[in-house]
Amino acid sequence: MNSNPKDDELREASRTPAYRKVKRVAPEQSPVTPAGKEPDPDLGHELIRKERYTAAEFMQLEWERIWTKAWLLGAMESDLREPGDFVATEIGRESVLIVRQADGGVRAFYNVCLHRGNRLRPTGAGSADSFKCQYHHWEYALDGSFKRIPDLDTFPQGAPPCRGLKELPCAAWGGFVWFSLDPKAGPLEEFLDPVHKHLDPYNFPKMALTRDITVEWNCNWKASVDAFNESYHVQGIHPQLMWYLHDLDIQIDCFERHNRYLIPFATWSPRVRRPPAIPDPIKVIMKTAGMDPADYDEPFENIRRDVQQWKRKHGPAQGKDYSKLNDDQLTDDYHYLIFPNVTLNVHADDLMLFRQRPHPTDPDRMLYDIWTFELVPEGHEWPARPRHQHFKHGEKSIGLVLDQDAANLPGVQAGMHSAAFEGLWIGAQELRIRHFHKVIDDYVYGPGGKPPGAV
Repeated sequence: MNSNPKDDELREASRTPAYRKVKRVAPEQSPVTPAGKEPDPDLGHELIRKERYTAAEFMQLEWERIWTKAWLLGAMESDLREPGDFVATEIGRESVLIVRQADGGVRAFYNVCLHRGNRLRPTGAGSADSFKCQYHHWEYALDGSFKRIPDLDTFPQGAPPCRGLKELPCAAWGGFVWFSLDPKAGPLEEFLDPVHKHLDPYNFPKMALTRDITVEWNCNWKASVDAFNESYHVQGIHPQLMWYLHDLDIQIDCFERHNRYLIPFATWSPRVRRPPAIPDPIKVIMKTAGMDPADYDEPFENIRRDVQQWKRKHGPAQGKDYSKLNDDQLTDDYHYLIFPNVTLNVHADDLMLFRQRPHPTDPDRMLYDIWTFELVPEGHEWPARPRHQHFKHGEKSIGLVLDQDAANLPGVQAGMHSAAFEGLWIGAQELRIRHFHKVIDDYVYGPGGKPPGAV
């Protein structure tokens, strides 16, 4: 069959550039974090229907079958250092109270007084000896049990038989506290497997929080997850990053629920010409490691390798223990999605964590949490915790790259409502998105299940 000349022109204009392969660490060199490539799953090429992003009916299915079943990130352990320290966090229509106990453990409860339904605490962190409802002063102990009910003798039926706040499954890992709205949730470690084993070498508890921001975005939560789980858009809305990272030689690995990609930093994209001088963003990487770019006289292609070797050699003197990380982890972005809504840009010296939360009622809106951390070298003073900020999109900058994503997403969401758009047309560079929707299907329709009419 003869091809269409217009299709041939489109293919030529759209051809992916030929590029050098980035040398990666051999799997056996990795002390802990697996670096080997997982086989790509065969997930087909079907359209991902737009109704997943726009329909209130699908939003309700997500609530019933994902948000009330999965383990969810709730708080940082650094906000729960002492007995009585608590964090009140929201997921959809629910508010959850996470509390450090007298025995050192953490417990989670629905954040609601059992008398008339009042919220016990507003969203945020604090410390308390007990939780007293500000409406009628029903009071609960740190373990959720009733501590005092004023005028209890005027209730012929007595106190509620539950004996206190309704408790939720709660567990800690990686310096974070997780909860589930499902009372029958299995162990957190089983849910996280295998990514908790991948990430343990980074030692997140030794990283200090540097930013704590919540932004209200006018898009579906999944549109935000999508935006941070493929590198295809770098050449589209992040052109400055092409002088900083290799956006085409990306290793993608899909696990049971979660996925990742490994993206080389301290190099440049094959979409641009070889730079005549060390690009400024790469100079920043070198200077941060302690190298002087002015003294560098090797071929630029060796910078990534030489930064890795420099950090390996000089890290101990800087109070930084890289012994459990492979060489690539000293430069590259090991980028994970913990299903359903936690995106992690993981580096040897810092962590960018994004938590994408659904709006309680509107599929066209969401809450976007930004938590950034930096490794505190041994012997250095722990910095003060930054103040939490909450604002709407456009009111403040969240940094150049994130501003570029934020500016684009409302247009994506609006466009999904167009009669001309049927759904996502996903390519190989976006395999993580297709896998993400496969896991959504597993939760919403059962393992291996398919939506009616392929919606």
